[in-house]
Amino acid sequence: MGVEMEKEYWVPEHVREYLTSLGFHLPIGAMEEHIRMWHEWMEATGSFYNYRDSDGFGRIYEVHRRSIRPAMRVCREWGSLLLNDKTTVVCDDQACTDFLNDFFTSSSFMPMAQATVVRAFGMGTGAWALWVDTGKSTVKIRHYDARMTIPLTWDEEGVTECAFVTRVFYRGNAVDQLQMHLLNSLGTYRIETVCFDGEGNRIDVEGVLPSYETGSTFPTFSIVKPAIDNTRVDMSPYGQSVFADAIDAIQAVDVAFDSLITEVDVSKMRIFLSDVLFDKEGDGKGKRISIPFGKSDCTVFRKVMSTEDMVQEFAPALRTDSQAAAFRIALQMLGDLCGFGINYFDLDSSGYVKTATEVSSDNSQLMRNIARHEHVLDASIAGISHALLHVERGFGKELPDEGEIHTIFDDSIITDTAAEKAQDMAEVGVTLNAWEYRMKWLGEDEKTARARAAEIGADGSVKREKASGRAV
Repeated sequence: MGVEMEKEYWVPEHVREYLTSLGFHLPIGAMEEHIRMWHEWMEATGSFYNYRDSDGFGRIYEVHRRSIRPAMRVCREWGSLLLNDKTTVVCDDQACTDFLNDFFTSSSFMPMAQATVVRAFGMGTGAWALWVDTGKSTVKIRHYDARMTIPLTWDEEGVTECAFVTRVFYRGNAVDQLQMHLLNSLGTYRIETVCFDGEGNRIDVEGVLPSYETGSTFPTFSIVKPAIDNTRVDMSPYGQSVFADAIDAIQAVDVAFDSLITEVDVSKMRIFLSDVLFDKEGDGKGKRISIPFGKSDCTVFRKVMSTEDMVQEFAPALRTDSQAAAFRIALQMLGDLCGFGINYFDLDSSGYVKTATEVSSDNSQLMRNIARHEHVLDASIAGISHALLHVERGFGKELPDEGEIHTIFDDSIITDTAAEKAQDMAEVGVTLNAWEYRMKWLGEDEKTARARAAEIGADGSVKREKASGRAV
């Protein structure tokens, strides 16, 4: 069995059969058609971009439509708006907050989580799941997209059991690894791992523990979805792509872009020269032929058997203004249908798409949608953080009860965060305590914020007399 490298990885049939044999109903069957289609739009592939056409003589030729990959652009914009390296996770207990921030920084979680959000918003679903190395007593967070995620048990409140399928390589051979995060009778989670070879046979892989009891009452995985109802399949645990209702707008953007570039291409100046202006050379067979300018030259053409108008120029008029207007309208509709507002993907004075920092912060549609997506994303990050802390305690980490967990999102790209922080700083000692400022902007819990504010002499509740050194 040799190494198999696949351009795209989807859940193999033998893994589906194995899960079905365990009694699970797999929802991926009803959603796979939609997930594949959304994936194609993200990659700008498929029959819309690569197709065949015929000319007036019935000859078939291949056509490739130019693309700015608008579907991927939409997903990347949402990823950058929602998560970045300034996003922080805060617990009620400062020790847990510090541990999570150290863990997320050392594992580069946020940059990878942003990529997960990009894929999840494109294909409707993504996930984070714990990966445990019992030999080294370490925990990692793995990232998955909809193609690798199979919910097993769910209701209207969410997914409670889930399976994840990936392709790994063991001693040079491709292996399908299935990990199931399941609830046991005690209400805690265990992780079961099953491996299959390329023929679909179950195999034992050295170092892989078939079953591990985490003891966590929190799910050891978190589903990542946009805050959009799935209107494609009723009662499905999978989410819906943010551009699912904007396919026509995606097509309009690329049709307008392709037409714009084609307009420039076909409008290049053509020069027609009389046949007598071309030098001739022998073809090795006793004939004299004209010396060509080169196969790649599509500017100069030879007029055969012509001596009149020895040099003739032809330069068709460009219609780029009307093409650009159509392109702009298509971009505006794309932004509106994908939740950004009609002016987000617009053209600036130089003729290119505006950046997020150029979009007015009073875009109410964008702000509302960001708040909705952040609410759902906050729950996903909090869920995987709870499970991570529990498993780390099981490996001997001395961590107190974390209490509530929430995420502080960095919205500076759409709001003037610096100005807001400066305003709050000006209010310290007037309408705002120093420790309240630290809680809001530094993500500290109240006890830590009060203590640190007191240390630097910024807390009005602690005053000392210089003469006696007594606290009053």
